[in-house]
Amino acid sequence: MKVLFLTREFPPYVYGGAGVHVEYLAKELAELIKVEVRAFGDQDIQGDQVSVKGYPFIDGLFANSDERLKSVFKTLSTGLHMNADAIDADVVHCHTWYSHFAGIMAKLCYGTPLVVTTHSLEPLRPWKREQLGRGYDASSWLEKTAIEMADCLIAVSEETKDDVLKHFDVDEDKVKVVYNGIDLKEYVVVDETDVLETYGIDQSKPYVLFVGRITRQKGIIHLVNAIKYIDAETQIVLCAGAPDTKEIAKEMETAVAEASKHRDNIFWIDKMLDKKDVIQLYSHADIFCCPSIYEPFGIINIEAMACETAVVASAVGGIKEVVVEGETGLLVQLEQQSSAPFEPVNPDQFSRDLANGINTLTSDKVLRDKMAKNGRRRVEDFFDWRAIAKQTVDIYKSLT
Repeated sequence: MKVLFLTREFPPYVYGGAGVHVEYLAKELAELIKVEVRAFGDQDIQGDQVSVKGYPFIDGLFANSDERLKSVFKTLSTGLHMNADAIDADVVHCHTWYSHFAGIMAKLCYGTPLVVTTHSLEPLRPWKREQLGRGYDASSWLEKTAIEMADCLIAVSEETKDDVLKHFDVDEDKVKVVYNGIDLKEYVVVDETDVLETYGIDQSKPYVLFVGRITRQKGIIHLVNAIKYIDAETQIVLCAGAPDTKEIAKEMETAVAEASKHRDNIFWIDKMLDKKDVIQLYSHADIFCCPSIYEPFGIINIEAMACETAVVASAVGGIKEVVVEGETGLLVQLEQQSSAPFEPVNPDQFSRDLANGINTLTSDKVLRDKMAKNGRRRVEDFFDWRAIAKQTVDIYKSLT
């Protein structure tokens, strides 16, 4: 059997959870079946079990296009290029809306069964209009079309499955829940401290860690606004880069500058570090904070838990299926607006609640250590990529 992955992200170009998912799932699937990857980029890898080909954007093709529409136009163009090379796979598997046009064309032109993993859903990300303008209508249409014509949909959590059934016209029998996973040998506690030394983080004092992109979805602004309520001795380490828009980048800069007026222990690492460095930050953090306002799964939480770090996270989406309240971390309730989907009704209260959770754990080492051990055990029990790969192959076989 052979599967063709269609994806925007694949190493070395990974910037989000979906890219992490694709990288590790492809690696584990290659132990069971042949895997071909077609990605946005310039990759060119030929192996016995895994081959990867990148499809770079053609420079200048959309030079005169509206800035917010370029992403959509480039995506459609790349989707066509991905199909120009003949497809001989038994199954095509798409990841994120960027790959959906390629998947649609593959199913129509080659008759190949189509699988779509729903890492997130456009109807639940209205802030994307800031980034894409009217292009958000196009991305939403592409997603809807691919999801409703797919032969199977893989939801990364039970709540995501519910969201798929609520927002799209699909047969429930076609929707399967398969969690994200983690490489248990790679994500382990490490002793090295050179990253902490590089950025001046004081190893004798506690720190709370954020890892992720600067987006509305990840809720980082709410965490930055919580800093004034966090114990003064607790360091804040924000490993945050790749802002969605210039506007949110500016908002982040302003918020961090304001918080820094009152304390000198905020460390903003404004780039996406490699895995080795992030694992070191997880390993030495006292608490990992995930303040997302929308999160279908939240792979960063299992990364932190695998590195034996207690978690404080918002009780949204798939996070509630990953973090066990009182056992592996604390879940912060988020009352959301109906007029502005997913934004907190009371942003200041949400920030205060995040801070309260962080303060609770920094002041209770026994509880924190217990959660750290429980978190590692939970990841080992439920989120091993090898088991997830076997589930995925069973899905492929059911379609061929």
